[in-house]
Amino acid sequence: MTAIAAVVLMAGLSGCMPSDQSGDPTSVTTTEEGGAVESELTWQEAKARTLAMQLEIAELIPEAKAVKIHNKKTGTLFSCSETQHNWLGSATVTLTEGTEPEPLVKDIEAHYQDSEFDIETDIDNVGNYEIQLRSLNTAENYIVAAGWDPDTIRIDSGSPCFTLPEGVYPGGDF
Repeated sequence: MTAIAAVVLMAGLSGCMPSDQSGDPTSVTTTEEGGAVESELTWQEAKARTLAMQLEIAELIPEAKAVKIHNKKTGTLFSCSETQHNWLGSATVTLTEGTEPEPLVKDIEAHYQDSEFDIETDIDNVGNYEIQLRSLNTAENYIVAAGWDPDTIRIDSGSPCFTLPEGVYPGGDF
């Protein structure tokens, strides 16, 4: 199942790097391939930002319905372009027994209306309602849906793109 989520996340990320629409050339630059990338963003900063956003999304679930939030601290890198990567990670929220995830996913969707994210909705391959939050300016991306285990919600994420320091191999866990 993890491979399926990675493929879904990668498919969601491909082609989702629009050019800078903010008009501020210091906050976003454009790669030769036409993708947007934040200036000066290190892989550590991109990962920290994405982990924080995963937690922000998870904390939108009312405490009475969320038993535990597992914000996975390691992830992998995915190539945005020949020179850029983004950090892919995930978080899982364990819900109180019998809690239906779909209304909570829809509440998260409503929260991000009129935000810095474009929202797309879909039905995943097992029939669960899912939302995808896509940054309007970078490759930052979050997919929120019912988890693979009963009574869970999964948050798959992709950070804004960044350039790895010279000599850093992009394989393995980050």
